Amino acid sequence: MDTNHYDGADHAASYEDQGPEGECTHDCSTCSANCSSRGANPEDFRVALHELSHVKKVIGVVSGKGGVGKSLVSAMTAVSMQRRGFHSAILDADVTGPSIPNMFGVKGVAVADEFGIIPMRTKTGIDIISANVLLEDAGAPIVWRGAMISNLVQQFWSQVIWKDVDYMFVDMPPGTGDVPLTVFQSLPVDGILIVTSPQELVSMIVGKAVRMAELMQIPIVGLVENMSYMECPDCGKKLYPFGDSHIDTIAKEHGLQVLAKLPINPEFAKICDSGLVELFEGDYFEPVADAIEKL
Repeated sequence: MDTNHYDGADHAASYEDQGPEGECTHDCSTCSANCSSRGANPEDFRVALHELSHVKKVIGVVSGKGGVGKSLVSAMTAVSMQRRGFHSAILDADVTGPSIPNMFGVKGVAVADEFGIIPMRTKTGIDIISANVLLEDAGAPIVWRGAMISNLVQQFWSQVIWKDVDYMFVDMPPGTGDVPLTVFQSLPVDGILIVTSPQELVSMIVGKAVRMAELMQIPIVGLVENMSYMECPDCGKKLYPFGDSHIDTIAKEHGLQVLAKLPINPEFAKICDSGLVELFEGDYFEPVADAIEKL
């Protein structure tokens, strides 16, 4: 069977009729306005999964702000579920800042045949799709408007052939903008993980993410706090360089569960930078995996 490189630029031309930002695109999946064009049923905005695909559960990984380790949590949770014997997949919806392929050491360009786009596969069998594997030059910037990015995310769901996936993790960009809205409305999201950091400012930002999930009627699996503490290499004492954690207070306010508190660990950065995230050691994500299995 002949295959060809999937070229995202070929699809960019189809977005030209989207119009400038601020105008109606006639695509309700990328718009939060409550106008007469909308139906009453949230499922009216769902995008059909590729006919050759089968995905059992979809888990969104979100954060209210950037730099808190959302992609790290997406990758390590997918690895944890894969180690339990499930087939994991990652849909990298952070189109303008994709990092998932690098963390897994996946290189090259995804191919497409007459049936659809074939996701890349990691060393342990995790399927991934990302903007970085659609470009010949992975370092090329993607300078697109929000509607174009949202449409690409939908194509990741509808045109990629996801075979027998037990858990798909959607690594979303930070905030509550176009892409999270598109994912929540277009995909059958079964739950979300909210990733935070210890800074006091985060409490307000987490609140925004929680309220968006409630507005979209998406269950929250729990909270994961990254960079929660560090351990002294000499005595093992826990140190808190960002101050006291507020995650338990935030969780109580919103009736949520804290699933994990991740340390600042140079090994995390080392294995991610080396494309060896599948080699991470430790049981940090076992409570997260337990909560996801209960879904």
